[in-house]
Amino acid sequence: MEKTKILDSIQINQKLNRMAYQVYENNFKEKELLIVGIEGNGYKVAERIVVILNSISSIKTKLGKIKLDKENPWNFEPKIDFTEKDFENKSVILVDDVLNSGKTLMYAVKLFLDKPVKKINTVILVDRSHTRFPVKADYVGLTLSTTLQEHIEADFSKKGKEAVYLI
Repeated sequence: MEKTKILDSIQINQKLNRMAYQVYENNFKEKELLIVGIEGNGYKVAERIVVILNSISSIKTKLGKIKLDKENPWNFEPKIDFTEKDFENKSVILVDDVLNSGKTLMYAVKLFLDKPVKKINTVILVDRSHTRFPVKADYVGLTLSTTLQEHIEADFSKKGKEAVYLI
């Protein structure tokens, strides 16, 4: 299986910095932001966004994780490590690494629909533009048109050697 590197560690950092500044610009009046990463690479991207936000702003950030079955999200209810009180009148930033069909993001957003949140925004490192669900990324690192047979893989396993591949 042939891999083509589309983002290296430096480029990923540049994309994350830009997106963090965009989040800050659009939320500068907020006292606190809930940054929620989808389990796996989405959470790793969220961790990085929180570090950057904490270095460029005085907005308090709370990091959380959503656990869900990415292949069959309807099999069980997604779980989040925040309480209902944590959401009250807060802005939520939902983070994932790759937006494929939009299914994972849609089921993750579903968690917040009956919560008293102020607003929900989404941060995606790579958007493949193949959404089948009515969900979009508000902040995108890279938009890449791919075929349905191609896949995007984000590798965050080695610090300083992170990369995103087209497979």
